[in-house]
Amino acid sequence: MSKTSTIRARIEPSLKDKVEQIFRQLGLSTTQAITLFYKQVELKKGLPFNIAIPNKTTRQTFANTDVKSDLIICEDTEDMFKKLGI
Repeated sequence: MSKTSTIRARIEPSLKDKVEQIFRQLGLSTTQAITLFYKQVELKKGLPFNIAIPNKTTRQTFANTDVKSDLIICEDTEDMFKKLGI
């Protein structure tokens, strides 16, 4: 099958640069990455990852984290497990 369709999209330049650097590390061109994404959408009959609107608790946690409020700082994994009661 020949490739004759074109996709055009406006993307924030810094996001484009960062993502294309990751594609290069993976050995992919942007065209190959977009094709992979399209193939996955076709196979799954939807987006190939979960998308959800954050609930109230999650939104509040994000907001608190942004202002560095209500954070629990752990020194290492052992400290984290101890604070989690695991």
